[in-house]
Amino acid sequence: MSTLTTRIPRRLVEHAKPGVRWSLQHAIPRRALVRVASQGDPQGVLSTETTGLLAEELAPILARIRSGGAIVGGKLSTLTGEHDAVNEVLTSNDFRTGFPGDTSRAVRGALTWAASTTIGPLEPPSLLATDGPTHTRNRKLVTRVFTARAVEALRERTEQVATELLDDLEADARAGHDVDLVARYCEQLPVTVIAEILGVPESEYETVLRLGGHAASSLDLGLDWATFRRTESALDEFDAWLETHLAAKRAQPGDGPFSALIQAQDDGVGLSDQELKSVAGLVLAAGFETTVNLLGNAIRLIVGHPEQLAALRSGEASWLNAVEETLRFDPPVLLTARTATCDTRVADVDVAAGTLVVTVLAAANRDPKIFDDPDAFDVHRENAREHLAFSAGRHFCLGAALSRMESEVALRAFFDRFDVELLPGATRRPTRILRGYATLPARLAARA
Repeated sequence: MSTLTTRIPRRLVEHAKPGVRWSLQHAIPRRALVRVASQGDPQGVLSTETTGLLAEELAPILARIRSGGAIVGGKLSTLTGEHDAVNEVLTSNDFRTGFPGDTSRAVRGALTWAASTTIGPLEPPSLLATDGPTHTRNRKLVTRVFTARAVEALRERTEQVATELLDDLEADARAGHDVDLVARYCEQLPVTVIAEILGVPESEYETVLRLGGHAASSLDLGLDWATFRRTESALDEFDAWLETHLAAKRAQPGDGPFSALIQAQDDGVGLSDQELKSVAGLVLAAGFETTVNLLGNAIRLIVGHPEQLAALRSGEASWLNAVEETLRFDPPVLLTARTATCDTRVADVDVAAGTLVVTVLAAANRDPKIFDDPDAFDVHRENAREHLAFSAGRHFCLGAALSRMESEVALRAFFDRFDVELLPGATRRPTRILRGYATLPARLAARA
């Protein structure tokens, strides 16, 4: 610690550190984003003017990004919204996850001094924030546990959870009570499945649900001070909870996926406690939250297209394809970013080493060169699965198979049980990277 800081009371130093992190990671970038957004910069617009927009309202912004070509230069970053270019960046070994490393020595020093001891979804050793041998090794161990067979083994339990939740909803419907589908169904189903994967006692489900909701904000840039502190507090609480939970699982291993991951080894080496906590945090913040958003988005779209709902109920259209089309049309993740590690080319355009390239997944999913009539929601779409909602390459979403299975089961069971009227008052989540509904009020009628 510097001579200056040793003269300051420790409590003031500790209070200053979050302020430094917020200033450098959020307040200063936020001011820059707002400034360039006023000048029409696409990165600024995406980061400051898209919160709460429906997929249909977002579409013109995405189209403007694609109209700039495969690679769009911005004042703060380079963007790509073309499907093939996005896929190329995400799968190329010339790019790594994270931000450029050429920040000034003063900024690097301040960030190092003020660094939080709590691991977030975008902090190493998270799989979202690592590349190279560390990422390869850790992903290999995690993939070995979260196999397609392991996910499919959860299908029966997911169906049971859906039935139990729908029984409660039906009791409310028969009593004439309106319900919030996010709070009563879209959140409850995936949090129950995720909690069982992590071996969480039922008495602690609400804690997992609450912390997961707050942790989702950690993926965003430009948070206001109140949201930043709320997010950090949630991450700190989750970290402490995980310490206790991990110790309990080590003492008494169960037979679930997380217990298997604790014991998994590659050449005699397993995941450290920090790495295990990071995986659990990623499963919660990225995996659980994306499924909640996917379900809410899908229900809204399917209710809004009654002829397509009829086709799904009759078997003319596939529920799994409805999940894929929702992922394409209204993906739960707006964008991700990569940094060029060397001078390279993308879609025959030169990209210099150190360039931050924002890959706009939602724009790629509406590329007319890939998808016919891309601004139409169509559960019959034959190539819906070509979307990039789960990213691509070595950072392809580990929870993709689980999210697809949960969503297929949840949507089929829900619409088999109820006719649905969506009510006024739905609200979108305030997060920008993760997109979905915070509330979705509805009136349900049990089907004969």
